[in-house]
Amino acid sequence: MQIVANRVKALSFLQRNRIPFILLTNGGGKSEKERIEELSTRLEVPIDLDLFVQSHTPFKKFVVGSEGEPALRDKCVLVVGGEGDKCRRVAQNVYGFGNVITPGDLINAFPTLWPFASPQVYAPHCRPLPKIQLSPRNVSTIADKEPLVKVDAIMIFHDPRDWALDTQIILDLLMSEAGYLGSLSRRNGDASLPNRGYQQDSQPPIYFSNPDLLWAAAYHLPRLGQGGFREALEGVWSAMTGGEKMGVKLEKKMFGKPFQGTYDFAERRLQEHWRALRGKDESQRVNQDDGRMQSHRLQKVYMVGDNPESDILGANQYKSAFGSTWVSILVRSGVYSGGEPAHKPRVIVDDVWDAVQWAMDDAGARHFRDRRTMGSS
Repeated sequence: MQIVANRVKALSFLQRNRIPFILLTNGGGKSEKERIEELSTRLEVPIDLDLFVQSHTPFKKFVVGSEGEPALRDKCVLVVGGEGDKCRRVAQNVYGFGNVITPGDLINAFPTLWPFASPQVYAPHCRPLPKIQLSPRNVSTIADKEPLVKVDAIMIFHDPRDWALDTQIILDLLMSEAGYLGSLSRRNGDASLPNRGYQQDSQPPIYFSNPDLLWAAAYHLPRLGQGGFREALEGVWSAMTGGEKMGVKLEKKMFGKPFQGTYDFAERRLQEHWRALRGKDESQRVNQDDGRMQSHRLQKVYMVGDNPESDILGANQYKSAFGSTWVSILVRSGVYSGGEPAHKPRVIVDDVWDAVQWAMDDAGARHFRDRRTMGSS
């Protein structure tokens, strides 16, 4: 197939000429290593693990903490979505979260948590829950004061499989007192507090990894993705809290294209890759005026993608912490097939190989070995 052949041609060209690039996708649900092995086999092009960023890859940074976020290495993290316990294994064995639970663990431990669930379905992948004794403050809304699990963060790694169970558990935690499942915050509905008291009582933050409402599956029509689950959850949240008409919103943190956090993570990977290719001596120079060492940075990044709503929008609105310019290139070999795109790219071309050629011309052949890079979806 010509499209695949041109993808191989483009990747081979970039590798051969030592032009840094990464592959950025909203997919997920398995480890980066597993995805890279599949991709390398299909394209017959070896791809370095560090050059692949999928939807939940940026979650790695929360293990040690990032940008004012507390470290979650030893905290209890609820991982939602994916097949079986694949996402739990990615979070724990690959990323380094030390205490990971799933909705299946919870329904297995507390069968009455959701009356329509079938605990036996989850049993093959369940693990015992950690037991954390509640302090007096934390049991103010729990009558029996029994030890109960405390959840410190909710991470939607991939498309949830049981929307009803997952929605119920997430709502319970967002309404809880300090993340203790089974408690209920007394601040909920307090009009004197921000957000009418909702999510103002040390409830766990919730992270989504993929905003895509629809995706192309085997069925002939697009299917609902993680974005569909988020919309459903927000609908129930609005019904429970009064929503926007009452001045309440669901406070959440979004990752995946087109959001800033994912593009920032991707660019940092590009910078690291560029420095590795060029070497430390070449990536720094001495300013003759004051003798200080200054780091050279990538000046231009070309974002190649087939989805105007994620790839192009993300590149167009991205604010680089490194001061680089991002140029969006839309290809016709995927989601976009023609017409006026919702978000206008710098140029529209047929496929990835055409995008590479256009970028090389735009960058200037004499400069591409020094300052240019390619980003691809």
